Amino acid sequence: MAGDRQGRDASPLRLIAVAVILIGLVLVSLRLLPGSPFVSQAAATWGAGAGDGTRATNAPGDRSNRPSAEPSPSPSLPPLPFEAKDLDLDIEGWYGWAVLDRRTGEIIGSKTMDETSTTASLIKSWIVSDYLRRADEKGEKPSDAKLADATLIIRDSDNTRAEQFYNSVGRAASIKRAISMCGLTDSSVAPDGGWSRTALSPRDVARLANCIAEGKAAGPEWTDWLLNEMRQVRGTGDFGIRKAFPAAERKQIAIKNGWIDRTREQEMHINCLAIGDTWTMGVMVKYPIDMGYDYGMKNCQKITEALLRDPT
Repeated sequence: MAGDRQGRDASPLRLIAVAVILIGLVLVSLRLLPGSPFVSQAAATWGAGAGDGTRATNAPGDRSNRPSAEPSPSPSLPPLPFEAKDLDLDIEGWYGWAVLDRRTGEIIGSKTMDETSTTASLIKSWIVSDYLRRADEKGEKPSDAKLADATLIIRDSDNTRAEQFYNSVGRAASIKRAISMCGLTDSSVAPDGGWSRTALSPRDVARLANCIAEGKAAGPEWTDWLLNEMRQVRGTGDFGIRKAFPAAERKQIAIKNGWIDRTREQEMHINCLAIGDTWTMGVMVKYPIDMGYDYGMKNCQKITEALLRDPT
């Protein structure tokens, strides 16, 4: 009986001891629980660098170094050297212009930028491109003599050699490739299949120029070579768009121009293609044949000058 009483007397003590232990465990847990008011300084610095005593940048509750839910805005692109505007120039006949932003693909231009004119020698830039790309696709390298011919076609606008190249790339089939590969929407093959009467619009001239600049036209192997040749156009063919720029900038602008007197239409057709670092441009003019070449060549430059931003 005595033993029974001792057992009963000890039970409350055991219960108290167990309760004290449980309370202690709960308090310890609270000290280690993130965000608890009982959190210790040691827990607050959990995750800091080994022994450096600094607070972890991503400790619980610290949002100062976490990525924002809102994306940061991208910096705006610097403006092109041209401004979209309606021109009111004292120019006889018809003219149109277009500028393509090579960074975005956006095109600005005159209300006539989708109207066409015959390209004359301007299209030689495509004929040489097509020849070089097709040779590379066949695994062939043009001979030094052929490259010398291509140089004369681009720099000096040699007609005889251009005709030879045009025959070698399939004549009208080559122009159809230009329309397809370069995304030309207004252009067409000449009725007689010749290169000189290929019809392009000012915006398609800008698209063709971009096609050359991007490497689609001549292909990756020959694009740099071709652009270098187009920067060295000389003599009669060196007029128009790049002449509107300061002398120091002109040598970096690649060009190919076209000029011809159309007796059937009794018109002069003067065309300008140019490639800058962030832009391409097409300018086309046509006017009465008796006004001569120089009138149109100067007006290509005049139109460009009217569209350039004020550098100040």
